[in-house]
Amino acid sequence: MTRADDTPASDAPLPEWRGRAVLHVDMDAFFTSVEQLDHPEWRGLPVVVGGSPEARGVIAAASYEARRYGVRSAMASARAAQLLPPEAIWSRGHFERYGEMSAKVFAVFESRTPEVQGASIDEAYLDVTPVGDAPHPIAVAREIQAAVDELGLSCSIGVATNKTVAKIASDRDKPHGITVVSPGTEAIFLAPLPVRVMPGVGPSTAARLVTLGFRTLGDLAALDDETARQVLGSHGPGLVRRASGEDPRPVREREPVKSVSNERTFAQDLRDRAEVRDVVSGLAEHVSGRLRRKELRGRTIHLKLRFGDFSTKTAQVTLDRPANDCETLTASALSLLDASWSPGVGVRLLGVGVSGFGAAPQQMALLDDASAARDARREAIDRAVDELRERFGDDAIHFGTRRPASRDPKDRYGPG
Repeated sequence: MTRADDTPASDAPLPEWRGRAVLHVDMDAFFTSVEQLDHPEWRGLPVVVGGSPEARGVIAAASYEARRYGVRSAMASARAAQLLPPEAIWSRGHFERYGEMSAKVFAVFESRTPEVQGASIDEAYLDVTPVGDAPHPIAVAREIQAAVDELGLSCSIGVATNKTVAKIASDRDKPHGITVVSPGTEAIFLAPLPVRVMPGVGPSTAARLVTLGFRTLGDLAALDDETARQVLGSHGPGLVRRASGEDPRPVREREPVKSVSNERTFAQDLRDRAEVRDVVSGLAEHVSGRLRRKELRGRTIHLKLRFGDFSTKTAQVTLDRPANDCETLTASALSLLDASWSPGVGVRLLGVGVSGFGAAPQQMALLDDASAARDARREAIDRAVDELRERFGDDAIHFGTRRPASRDPKDRYGPG
């Protein structure tokens, strides 16, 4: 008898697939894998991305080598430092780079199917239902995994008939696994699994269910609607159906971009005016470049500040017409900074964002010749900078006196 999660060997004939097919592709230790890709000398070593243990930081990501020591994301950096060996690598993270690699990964997905729903920067659902002579879902999963391998990264994939089962399956054989739940075997696959693996069931809900005697998804699937409402509220019946393997939710294409932003968190609070303005200028540069790559212009510029006491302040300004050039974005962000922050006040996080893409642009016919010429000049400069960075890297050139962010392998902190 074929088990629910049997995956055919690569040289074995693929079983017939009837009906819907959904993949959940989950990148393996994405942030740290990108760091190890960029720094080959870090491969095989425990690598963590996150805040310094000396500055009340938390772990954003941990490589599989670090996880062997019990380190997990969201763990306090101070605790991780106690668990990790001296040779561990601590990286502040390079989130613009993670975004670049995420775009390449999603391009792989979209080359196989137009029906892609991003769940986060490093995971997505794909509808690969076979129609006519379309490739078998398992074959598509293997193609995607091989293409991601060529990028120097790794992913795990769940193949099933719906999103819930595919997501749970993708976590069953990590890293670099493909788990297949064939049509009709969903309930068999889910029944013995603990309730905490169900998407949407948090730790407190899982603990309450276990206390009430519902330890597995099979236990949960056996509930009637009335009991489900008493135990789990109005969402109970839907959760029970998902626990039994039923999930009719469609895979939706990624929603139109509503905003583009970039943030940086600091191991130690920034207080110096020149240093804070330098960071804001750099964030505006990154956002400007991303907008041009996406062929977007926005009217609303946002600034986000998080202070040393963890309080957060946001400010925004709306432009007369949409823009994506570095000069406009930087000037607007710095103006918001001057109005929102006093030098000497510790800043823990800075962020710059742009939204308002749906706003109708002002007709060029209404602009004077000088404005049109100035805009054309700015765009030409920005495009030239984009081309240089594309060829030589993000730190090849910068506007004004902004100092480039370090990409040196020695840009690490903490023990080791």
